[in-house]
Amino acid sequence: MKISNRAEIMPSSPIRKLSGIAQKIESEGVHVYHLNIGQPDLPTPEIGLEAARNIDRKVLEYSPSQGFLSLRKRLCDYYAQYQIKFDPDDIIVTCGGSEAVLFAFMTCLNPGDEIIVPEPAYANYMAFAVSAGAVIKPIVSTIEDGFALPPVEKFEELITEKTKGILICNPNNPTGYLYTRKEMLQLRDLVKKYDLFLFSDEVYREFIYTGSPYISACHLDGIEQNVILIDSVSKRYSECGIRIGALATKNNQVRDAVMKFCQARLSPPLIGQIIAEASVSAPRDYMANTYEEFINRRKCLIDGLNKIPGVYSPIPMGAFYTTVKLPIDDCEKFCKWCLTDFRRNNKTIMLAPGTGFYSDPNMGRDQVRMAYVLEIKELKEALSLLGQALEEYNSLPKDK
Repeated sequence: MKISNRAEIMPSSPIRKLSGIAQKIESEGVHVYHLNIGQPDLPTPEIGLEAARNIDRKVLEYSPSQGFLSLRKRLCDYYAQYQIKFDPDDIIVTCGGSEAVLFAFMTCLNPGDEIIVPEPAYANYMAFAVSAGAVIKPIVSTIEDGFALPPVEKFEELITEKTKGILICNPNNPTGYLYTRKEMLQLRDLVKKYDLFLFSDEVYREFIYTGSPYISACHLDGIEQNVILIDSVSKRYSECGIRIGALATKNNQVRDAVMKFCQARLSPPLIGQIIAEASVSAPRDYMANTYEEFINRRKCLIDGLNKIPGVYSPIPMGAFYTTVKLPIDDCEKFCKWCLTDFRRNNKTIMLAPGTGFYSDPNMGRDQVRMAYVLEIKELKEALSLLGQALEEYNSLPKDK
């Protein structure tokens, strides 16, 4: 008996691969500061929680495979605030943004087809590509350039007859980079020139920390049929657990094909849709307060990181992550050591190894991703622990 080749090459999540160790030491009383995962600690909107409390149904039935029409209408109103125009039929409710990416790949990419992805990239993109039998062709951005997109010429060097699309995350996970208008227009021109799909993961659009206008892939003229928008309520409403996302596109052929996958999985979560629909109507001050809190956390974390000897982080302009360069030679080893060996007052930190955000395992070996999803007091304590951990780790014998 042997498992499939697909299962053999499926990558482990760099965000969760050390979770077993963390759970073990937490059960033993160790306090772990979780900077490894993008799970906001801010409260879910009260209107969403109230909707959950007031569910009054005698049967928790299947919902439509496309998702409730009432939720899709509410999402249309939400997108209109960002000058994104969708009709309810353009939107398919999915089991989180993850299913939206997977179904987009399964619909648009044949086995062996290639998709260009700027790296470092959200690690699960690689897993979804493996699931679809597709091949990611990475185009690597560098921390020295603040993770800006490489020149157009570098993209064109990767384009072959097998190239079917470009995938972006904007604002970016894991770097916090926000693509400029110029970069978005260059992507538009590439997509138009080579007739590619543009998969645009925009789940962090509320978290943009610059005066520049937000440029969605849906704002780009002339490629409306090429754009597939990936979205989720998980991050903006602190609702990761209800598993509600969306795939939206003006391309009828793509949408009809995606629906076949949706019908096969029957329906998106009933209770999650009820909560999400209510949450879309959260009062303005909910997002305003959330935004202000992340602004303050970002300043705390980035200022603190760049004061630690040998540590460097560019200033992220969006989302709530940063990719950090550390004075280490093996991030996987360091992140694991922090959990297994390092303690201060029975406390330690958990980080996401940078190698997991690149296709090439030799890339990102001196990098980690950090999520500023802890309150400022805890961020300061975690920064202090990081400084002490680096000092201790780098004083160990090299064979450790």
